[in-house]
Amino acid sequence: MNAPTPNQAFSAARQREVAAALDRILPDGSVLFNEEDTRPYECDGLTAYRQLPMVVALPQTEEQVIAILKACRELQVPIVPRGAGTGLSGGAMPIADGVVLSTARFNRILKLDPYARTAVVQPGVRNLAISEAASAHGLYYAPDPSSQIACSIGGNVAENSGGVHCLKYGLTVHNVLKVRMVTTEGEVVELGGESLDAPGLDLLAVFIGSEGMLGVVTEVTVKLVPKPQLARVIMASFDDVAKGGDAVANVIAAGIIPAGLEMMDKTSSRMVEPFVNAGYDTDAEAILLCESDGTPEEVEDEIGRMAEVLRASGATAIAVSENEAERLKFWSGRKNAFPAAGRISPDYYCMDGTIPRKQLGLVLNSIADMEQRFGLRCANVFHAGDGNLHPLILFDANQPGEFERAEAFGAAILELCVEVGGTITGEHGVGIEKINSMCVQFAPEEREAFFAVKRAFDPAFLLNPDKAIPSLHRCAEYGKMHVQRGLVKFPDLPRF
Repeated sequence: MNAPTPNQAFSAARQREVAAALDRILPDGSVLFNEEDTRPYECDGLTAYRQLPMVVALPQTEEQVIAILKACRELQVPIVPRGAGTGLSGGAMPIADGVVLSTARFNRILKLDPYARTAVVQPGVRNLAISEAASAHGLYYAPDPSSQIACSIGGNVAENSGGVHCLKYGLTVHNVLKVRMVTTEGEVVELGGESLDAPGLDLLAVFIGSEGMLGVVTEVTVKLVPKPQLARVIMASFDDVAKGGDAVANVIAAGIIPAGLEMMDKTSSRMVEPFVNAGYDTDAEAILLCESDGTPEEVEDEIGRMAEVLRASGATAIAVSENEAERLKFWSGRKNAFPAAGRISPDYYCMDGTIPRKQLGLVLNSIADMEQRFGLRCANVFHAGDGNLHPLILFDANQPGEFERAEAFGAAILELCVEVGGTITGEHGVGIEKINSMCVQFAPEEREAFFAVKRAFDPAFLLNPDKAIPSLHRCAEYGKMHVQRGLVKFPDLPRF
C-alpha cells in the first residue's frame, strides 16, 4: 500500500478499509488503489481540475455494481460514476475520500434489432461502435459528439450529449428509449420503455443529463435511424461574424432544418486548416457548414434553398461538396477543431453555453471585446443551428495568472449567455466547471427543486456529490465576488 501523497484527501487506513471491501466483491485486478494505477482517473477532459481518487472500482456485471453501491453506502463512501472520461466539465473528477466506479468494462452490444431499429448496449460501448455495428443494416445512431470515436454511451446519457447533427436528429435524450440503472441502495430501476412512450412519470428525461448524480447506468436501449441516401454540405464564407450569425437565424426562419449547421470564425478556420487541409476559406471572418441529407431530390432542393438564403444573408463565397469524400473533408476540420487548438496554443479552455440564434452576432462581437478585456485569444467553433456555443479560450498555463484569466473569461461568457436569454450549458454539463454559474441562472427555489430530485434518487447524497447543483453557501460567496465597481452585474437576478 502506498503512503498518501500531498494531494490525497484520505487516510491510508480508510483506503485499506474501502479497498478491502471492494476486493471481496470484484475479481483480481479490478480494484485499483496504488497511485500509479489511480492517477489516470484523476480528471476527465477538463484537465485543469484534478483530484487523485482513493480507490477505483472496475466492475463488469450488474451484480457487481449493486454490491459496490451497497458496500459504499454502508461505509458512507461517495461514488463518482465514470464513462470514458472525455467529458469537459469535470463531472467525472473524483471526490476526495471517494470511489471512482468505472463502467469501461461494460463494453458489449447486447442486442441489435434492425426491424425495431433499436440497439441494447452496455454503458461502456463507444458511441461510434453502435453505428459501426448497425451499418450492415443501413442504420446508425444519430448523436455524434466530436469525441464519438472514444466517448461511451453511458457518458453520453450522463451529459445528454449532442453533436454536429443534433439540430435535425436531436440530443441523446431524443434517441434513448430506455435506461437500466442501479440506485445507491442497490435497487435496479428501468426508466422508459421500448415503445414511444412509457406509463407513469417521464423519469427517463430527468435521468438523462443528470451527470451521474441519480444512479449508475448498466444498460441503454437506443434508437437507430436509416442512413440517408445522400448527404451534401455547403461551405459559406462571410466577411463579418455578425452576418454569419444572422445567416443561421435566416436559414431556420426560412423553414429549413439542416442535418447540420455549424459555424467557425477566422481564428478557428486558420488553426484547423493546416491540421486537416479541409479546404476552408481562411480569409473569411466566419464560415458556415450547412448539411442536407435525404433522397437525392430532397438534397438538391434543400441545398438550392439554403444557398439562396445564404447569398441573401451576405455570403461572399459558397462551395458545395461534390462527393462523399469532399463532404467528409469539410466536416473533418469541424470535428478536429479541439485537437487543432494545440497547434497555436499550449492550452485551451473549452466553454459551452447556449443562446437564442438571433443573438449570435451580438454575442460573438461581445466575445471579441472580451478578448481585449482579458488579454486572451478565443476561437469560436460551435453548433450554430441550435445556438450552442463552444468558445475555445487560448492560454498558457505556464504563465502566471493566465489560467485564472481564462476562468474569468469563461464565466463572463456564460453570464452573457444568461443575459441574452440563453443558458450556461448545451451539452457539456455543469460538473464542477459551471457550478458557480448555476448561481447566476437559477433562483434558490429552483435549486432546491433540483436538490429534491437528488434526494428522491439518492437520499444519502453519495453519488457524485458537490457537482452540478450549487449550495446556498456557495452562491452567497459567488454573489459577493460579483459586485463590480459597487454595481451588481445583474440587478434583476436574486442575490444571496
